[in-house]
Amino acid sequence: MRGVIFASSLGTVFEWYDFYLYGSLAAIISKQFFSGVNPTAAFIFALMAFAAGFAVRPFGALVFGRLGDLVGRKYTFLVTILIMGLSTFVVGVLPSYASIGILAPVILVALRLLQGLALGGEYGGAATYVAEHAPPGKRGLYTAWIQTTATLGLFLSLLVILACRVALGTAAFEAWGWRIPFLVSLALLGVSVWIRVRLNESPLFAAMKAEGKTSKAPIAESFGNWANLRIVLIALFGLVVGQAVVWYTGQFYALFFLTQLLKVDAQTANLLVAAALLLGTPFFLVMGALSDRIGRKPVILAGCALAALTYFPLFRALTHYANPALEHAQAAAPVTVVADPAECTFQFNPVGTSRFTSSCDVAKAALVKAGVPYANVAAPAGTTAQVRVGTTAIPAYDASASDAAAQGPTFERTLGGALASAGYPAAADPARINHAMVVAVLFVLVLFVTMVYGPIAAMLVELFPTRIRYTSMSLPYHIGNGWFGGFLPTTAFAIVAATGDIYAGLWYPIVIAALTVVVGALLVRETKDVDI
Repeated sequence: MRGVIFASSLGTVFEWYDFYLYGSLAAIISKQFFSGVNPTAAFIFALMAFAAGFAVRPFGALVFGRLGDLVGRKYTFLVTILIMGLSTFVVGVLPSYASIGILAPVILVALRLLQGLALGGEYGGAATYVAEHAPPGKRGLYTAWIQTTATLGLFLSLLVILACRVALGTAAFEAWGWRIPFLVSLALLGVSVWIRVRLNESPLFAAMKAEGKTSKAPIAESFGNWANLRIVLIALFGLVVGQAVVWYTGQFYALFFLTQLLKVDAQTANLLVAAALLLGTPFFLVMGALSDRIGRKPVILAGCALAALTYFPLFRALTHYANPALEHAQAAAPVTVVADPAECTFQFNPVGTSRFTSSCDVAKAALVKAGVPYANVAAPAGTTAQVRVGTTAIPAYDASASDAAAQGPTFERTLGGALASAGYPAAADPARINHAMVVAVLFVLVLFVTMVYGPIAAMLVELFPTRIRYTSMSLPYHIGNGWFGGFLPTTAFAIVAATGDIYAGLWYPIVIAALTVVVGALLVRETKDVDI
């Protein structure tokens, strides 16, 4: 059993490492591959490319889930790791936008789609494989080892990135050194394939195949049969979507929040998140074992409920401990944009065909670039927008006007001076970061992740029959994590960019987690004592 867990988990760690390298380096990738648009649009577009890998995960679940139920668990996740590893390696040698233009982001998105397809088949195979080896009463604990792999993969990616940053220096790393972590994946791929070739097939699947009881049409049986489809839908909305948003908020969005909104240095932010992950990872096993004792449902739903109730105070605490100067400036001299709402647009145009020139857009773009939160105040139609920093008003300008070239530098200089006088920092002051308390807050966020994620694999395995288990459990898992979770950073950051409120993006995970608590409490049945 130890060999099964080790082999399955280690290979899955490497696969998550490959997948999450992109997310960990999203800020750099936005400059390398999306430099043809403004910085805000570039970062949102980079997050969309990150999310593209998540968008196709359900399709990977269908393709590889069907293959796993027809051919076997072992051979299916050998194929998935080959696709993942090779796609990651190619990202490391892909020319940037400056070298080959629009072809660079197109190829990058294609590689992300391949990674998403591979991951769509990976998780269900690994979780099913371990669960089908596990003795009754230990499935929560044993499958929780698989649950640690996503966090360990993220942790490994952060460590490799930090090592490269320290060895090369920031300038060299951002210019070319960011490619090294992607190239390293080729060595990890070799180790993973060697490990997985040595595995035997799942005993339950092997016995079922020997008896001629495997499914001939696992997709039709899984989703064409209302009794099973109903369980799929309940699992999706009563378990997985809440688990997904809690996972991505606690690990990925927290990192983006520190670097993009609180302006914490990327190396420092990665170290802080890595420390919280190191402290929190053992609790996946604790929560998995706890679910063997008291049930999967109460542990998962409690994690969703706690997250929904505490995200606002926890992220405000991150601001307090990571960038106290920003918190103080917001309280002492709040920034508002006073503008005609008809002039204000959502400044995102991926293909670079639109220019945002109204005085409202100019004002908001300047504040987003400076990393300054703001509120919106409606002004009469036709009014030139102005930025108010406390009691100081700075009029914006129309960037399409004939004298815009002269007005632009004056506006930026005046606004910069007003923000500096009000105490708004250009970046978080390293000397004022309370590292211990930031790690403590991040640890609480990771603890919620362990509650929702530790028991989920065992529960999904237990919900479905062996003959269609791989297919049935993979689709709701990857719809929830691929669509609801994977699009969370993009959606949340876009909400922040549109509203100016750095906490507004949290409404997305809070609403989804609360939905899961309600649906799960009413419709999900406990499964810990089910005979699989």
